[in-house]
Amino acid sequence: MILPIVGYGDPVLRKVGEVITTDYPNLKETIANMYETMYNAYGVGLAAPQVGLAIRLFVIDTAPFSDDEELKEDEQKSLKGFKKTFINPRIVKEEGEEWSFNEGCLSIPDVREDVYRKPTVTLEYCEEDFVMKTEVFDGLIARVIQHEYDHIEGILFTDKISSLKKRLIQKKLKNITEGKTFQEYRMKFASAKKGR
Repeated sequence: MILPIVGYGDPVLRKVGEVITTDYPNLKETIANMYETMYNAYGVGLAAPQVGLAIRLFVIDTAPFSDDEELKEDEQKSLKGFKKTFINPRIVKEEGEEWSFNEGCLSIPDVREDVYRKPTVTLEYCEEDFVMKTEVFDGLIARVIQHEYDHIEGILFTDKISSLKKRLIQKKLKNITEGKTFQEYRMKFASAKKGR
């Protein structure tokens, strides 16, 4: 089922997600709905707070990035095949020299800014089987993980840009909060009387 994506300004996007257990109600269905919602909005990642759930869960499928011809062939290949569910993730460490990439977010439509992140991340997480894993990710996959991980920590990519850039996008952010934006996907807004 396609869920409405929560827009900038909704308090749920500022909550630190709660750890979930194997008995979390309708978890498989929630995960399936999140993938369906993400694909419907042409996203590469979606965190639970973006569908109104303050829990430590996000889904990623980086296949759309694999079409970028500026990337090396091996990176295109790894992006094409990377689809994963992350439950209760914890970043163990971030390494390397920060690099810039133009990021966007389904909860903050029509806003894109350069964000600096470290290129390599070590993550502890569970997949749907709740078996704990520790894995190292790098490149664009690491970046998408860091972006979605920020969501479950109540952080948005706009928090990572300069105060000047924040001032320049203030009007756009206000419009999103008030529901004055039109997207091809369903959204739910903080101060709009009703979402579409």
